[in-house]
Amino acid sequence: MHYCAVCTVSTTKVPDHRISIIGLGVAQRPELVSAATETLRAADVVIASQRQFATVQPILGQVAVQHVLLPKLAKLRALIESVRDKRVVVLASGDPLYYGIGRWFSQNFSAKMISFYPAVSSIQAVCHRLGIALQDVDVLSLHGRPLEKLRTRLHKRKALLVLTDQFSHPQQLARECMAAGFPDSELVVCENLGYDSEQVRTFAVRKLCHSTASFEPLHISLINVAGEGGLLPEFPGIPDHRYVTGATPGKGMISKREVRLCILSLMQASAHDVIWDIGAGCGGVAVELAYWNETADIHAIECHPERLEYLEQNRSRFGVVANLRIVGARAPACLGALPDPDKIFVGGSDGELEALLSIAWQRLPEHGVMVCSAVMENSRCQLRKFASTLPVSQVECVEIGVKRGTFDSGQLEFEQKLPVQIYRFAKSGVKR
Repeated sequence: MHYCAVCTVSTTKVPDHRISIIGLGVAQRPELVSAATETLRAADVVIASQRQFATVQPILGQVAVQHVLLPKLAKLRALIESVRDKRVVVLASGDPLYYGIGRWFSQNFSAKMISFYPAVSSIQAVCHRLGIALQDVDVLSLHGRPLEKLRTRLHKRKALLVLTDQFSHPQQLARECMAAGFPDSELVVCENLGYDSEQVRTFAVRKLCHSTASFEPLHISLINVAGEGGLLPEFPGIPDHRYVTGATPGKGMISKREVRLCILSLMQASAHDVIWDIGAGCGGVAVELAYWNETADIHAIECHPERLEYLEQNRSRFGVVANLRIVGARAPACLGALPDPDKIFVGGSDGELEALLSIAWQRLPEHGVMVCSAVMENSRCQLRKFASTLPVSQVECVEIGVKRGTFDSGQLEFEQKLPVQIYRFAKSGVKR
């Protein structure tokens, strides 16, 4: 712990909140609002990085304050508890509640205990520096997140601001753009915004991939996405051939696109849903659920080793590594270790459908939804039997028979796919 020399004591009245989070903005010499300045000078403990503390030293002057270096989040709660009888200030960057530490405090402490003093964020500063309206850009933070997450946010003709860490420097962002089919994109790298050493540089993705350029630790990147893409979906209904299945492209253990779209529509995944995909195969449904619902928690259950391998590849391929969890085990035996689901999809049962239906239905909460698909007559019979035990208002069923057309020597020929029956069981009793 570090201490400053003792001098005058502030007599300013401070809020009743015990923890104050103050954003410092992006300037080398921060200009805090008067309330934030008074709160800082009245603090007993300031939790901050060494750089942040040095930044506010001119504001503190000779005021006595205890400086504690900001630890990892896993140890931060214990630190806060250890100074519970003191007035605590936590220094943050920019707006603490926009991709900042403020969210962690809001999730871990009562609103009555904390107060916030936001400043201009680096995201705002970049937009103003480049003359871009903030509402016209998407924002992604890769701080502590896998680089593959970027793949879920690259879309044609979009501008994407990326907050990076040591594992996602601009060259890596450029390589991701190339891999996703956007080689004509450009990166604008803004370094040390608000400091005397500020610089803004623009790079073509093709060249930056092989560049040895170095960048300051304090930087933020803007990707102007250009190109036709090709791998990453722009709308639900990923073409079958984009999945890795180990078979001829478009074949293998995935629900076909037409059927998958119906399944997604019947499930109606919501924010923060916990979803089981039982018999996930190579991940057709699980990947789509995770890709389009980034706050949902998807558990893909599959017991066949080869399918598991392709499921892993597809999870990485489409960048859904953050919210798609793979369970390499056999259902229903593995279900007891999983969190209770809000939605369930049963695409394969490996002969355990009757037991699966009973256990899965019991685990669903009120208003929960279970969607099941069946091709074989034995599975269809079991689903009809289960449906007969429920009120009519809780059951919805559709049969999809798909014919895909191809041209051969100028002749149009259709290939008949096996018809699929899809059931939707809703505990609420209300159809959507």
